[in-house]
Amino acid sequence: MRELNTIDELAELIDATGEPVYVRYSKGPEADASESSIDHESGLELPGLSVNPLNPEEWWTRPMRDWLARQLCQYAHLREEDPDSRAWVLTGRVVGRGPDCEPLVAGQQPLALIADAMVDEAGRVYSARFDRE
Repeated sequence: MRELNTIDELAELIDATGEPVYVRYSKGPEADASESSIDHESGLELPGLSVNPLNPEEWWTRPMRDWLARQLCQYAHLREEDPDSRAWVLTGRVVGRGPDCEPLVAGQQPLALIADAMVDEAGRVYSARFDRE
């Protein structure tokens, strides 16, 4: 599977895909083939995979790079909590919302893996461009 190294490469992929694109932090597409996540607090199985949207909302007027950096950083701590975890990009149909109001997708189609260098880049952009308190 293709690996993306920069936020600009990710932006190009999103533009070329023509449908909603999401990021997920996990052990990867093969490990997530079951199409469901677990709510760790309740122990309940969710009807899809927990993801974070990468397409900017219509109200977003700042650069796409800012949106992507912010979205990539929202769950980047999962990478630190599990050394086998990594970010990857996918499409799929939204089948619900998780306990943090995140989209849950099923029928996922993996598009690319995200290099650790891009997550690091996102952290730098996020710190420089946002009030992170």
